[in-house]
Amino acid sequence: MAADFTDTYKILVIGDVNVGKTCLVHRFCDERYYDTYISTVGIDFKQKIINLDGVPVRLQIWDTAGEERFRTLTTAYYRGAQGIVLVYDVTNTDSFDHLTYWLRNIEENASPEVVKILAGNKCEVFPHHKLVQKDRAQKLAECYGMEFHEVSCRSNINVQETFRNLARAVRDQRLARGSDADERTGNVDLQEPAQANSKCASC
Repeated sequence: MAADFTDTYKILVIGDVNVGKTCLVHRFCDERYYDTYISTVGIDFKQKIINLDGVPVRLQIWDTAGEERFRTLTTAYYRGAQGIVLVYDVTNTDSFDHLTYWLRNIEENASPEVVKILAGNKCEVFPHHKLVQKDRAQKLAECYGMEFHEVSCRSNINVQETFRNLARAVRDQRLARGSDADERTGNVDLQEPAQANSKCASC
């Protein structure tokens, strides 16, 4: 019998084709690495119940296709998303440069309150194969108010941390919004409101 859970968070995984989105989802949900994958057609769906600081939470993870011909289809799945993992490949500069497209897509289709996290996949490669340096990605993440991790599906580096930190941020934002609602209705809440993430105009 499935474990009880207190809440469900809808998480999207987006980015260019072949950056490792499906691999990342399988590594997190199944704790397995597969050498070969067939590109996602449209969208795929997996779920996992995690223990988040002692509280079971179900993550519904939507693995979206990166191919251009599927992008109009996947925009519909932004509706109701509470968290987004934005993935690029550290060995592919085009996948990093295209992040501005995906961020614009998020702005146009997702809720303004959606929590984003940036993941640079394939960080296990030799340094001379790495074309997107960490400080460059960190600067972009800071500009858009995102947490950033370099991850490796192959070596299982920072995969669990990425999804758990995103889930924790979604939970904290929901709690903050609940506190704000209490204040508007006249209830007293001693928690400080969470500061909203803002986009850096210089990026």
